[in-house]
Amino acid sequence: MVGIFRNKSGGCFLSRILNSPGFSFHVSSWRSLQNLAYEEVRASSDKPYDSTAFILHGLLGSGRNWRSFSRNLLSRLSNSSSTEWRLVLVDLRNHGRSAESEGFDPPHDMVNAAKDLAKLVESQGWAWPDVVMGHSMGGKVALQFAQSCNRGDYGDSASLPKQLWVLDSIPGNVDPENSDGEVEKVLKTLQGLPSSVPSRKWLVNHMIELGFSRSLSEWIGSNLKKSGDHETWSFNLEGAVQMFNSFRETSYWSLLEHPPKDMEIAIVRAENSDRWSPEVVRQLGRLSSKGLEESKGQVSVHVLPNSGHWVHVDNPKGLLDIVAPKFSSL
Repeated sequence: MVGIFRNKSGGCFLSRILNSPGFSFHVSSWRSLQNLAYEEVRASSDKPYDSTAFILHGLLGSGRNWRSFSRNLLSRLSNSSSTEWRLVLVDLRNHGRSAESEGFDPPHDMVNAAKDLAKLVESQGWAWPDVVMGHSMGGKVALQFAQSCNRGDYGDSASLPKQLWVLDSIPGNVDPENSDGEVEKVLKTLQGLPSSVPSRKWLVNHMIELGFSRSLSEWIGSNLKKSGDHETWSFNLEGAVQMFNSFRETSYWSLLEHPPKDMEIAIVRAENSDRWSPEVVRQLGRLSSKGLEESKGQVSVHVLPNSGHWVHVDNPKGLLDIVAPKFSSL
């Protein structure tokens, strides 16, 4: 069932009730020409929410990539927590429906991507999120958000999240020599294509002919949207490339060495991910073994078994087993 509602300020909400056995979900989406596009996922629209989590996608993705996982997380929380949660699935600048906006000033880097989240909170009059969870590039946006918030960059009214989740994202500089270069190859290939292509099928076949896997090619194709007789990208490619460069060049080891008081930074490393060098794994192990210090926050490290980089697709149940108990503890 789909209905359109308007809030008191005149904003337009698209609400969809999604049903699964014994459980009802409320999904609302809203966008502004000046702010990030986002969707809200809640267990019920009838009950007020107590806590909020922001969920941030990775490079070339969008918030909708996390709809299924978010619904499953809410279902799990309904059985283990008395808290009513609201999950906000954000489209980062240059991605998803946020790519349609011209309201995001350069440079397109981690600092400004995180600042967009603060502006969203302030513009909507929301309380600051209790949890921020980011996958891949979104993980570094989450780290930057916490770092900027802790430094007072967002003003005295800003409050730190209680939990920060970084899903299969290296917290330090990304050395191209420790990567197979697939992301760089994809971006270079996309930059060599026209801004519109004949069809999704054409793009998928073209990517496969260039040597990319079918699964990756089909995922790239899912980021196309109809434009007349052709298909165009649902992301701003050049802006996304700038964000990727910032992602590689930015390090948050100092934040992990001194996590803010009363905040837990939880790192999830996918067991089969090729992004983690032995040195980084050792460094994270050292930080997590420190435990909780009275004057500092905490770093925890979790290994997600039977999963590659796409944690919410490869092993969503395993990820839920890690995440849900932590949410419930708040």
